[in-house]
Amino acid sequence: MKVEVDSFSGSKIYPGRGTLYVRGDSKVFRFQNSKTASLFHQRKNPRRLTWTILYRKQHKKGITEEVQRKRTRKVVKHQRAIVGASLDLIRERRSLKPEVRKVKKLEAVKADKEKKKQLKDKRRADKAKRAAEGHNVSKQQLRGAFQKVQPSSY
Repeated sequence: MKVEVDSFSGSKIYPGRGTLYVRGDSKVFRFQNSKTASLFHQRKNPRRLTWTILYRKQHKKGITEEVQRKRTRKVVKHQRAIVGASLDLIRERRSLKPEVRKVKKLEAVKADKEKKKQLKDKRRADKAKRAAEGHNVSKQQLRGAFQKVQPSSY
């Protein structure tokens, strides 16, 4: 048994009931009774008539038992290790007090400065050693970028 839907009111039309209206552009409209057909031909808006299904849907009438509340998923946070730092190390660093963290940071900065200073001193010593030997050549000259060209006599 095929149950049709009224084009105007949205109610069900059972077999053997209702009328069919075909407009000039070949669009088919089905009506449950002459009341809905008459209102359709008067160009009434079904959303403004309180007894139509469209009005009831628009104004949220009588659908409380059909609609259930949507369930929201809880976000579960997971901690993962980062490349170069295990989960234990991350937890340990997070639990540090701000004062201790500041002291450790200052120590690390001081150690870096000391390391850079040592590298700079070593480079200076190497440069002085090469200058004393008479090999005052830049890195680019060592790679062969600048080669002295003898001036030719004209």
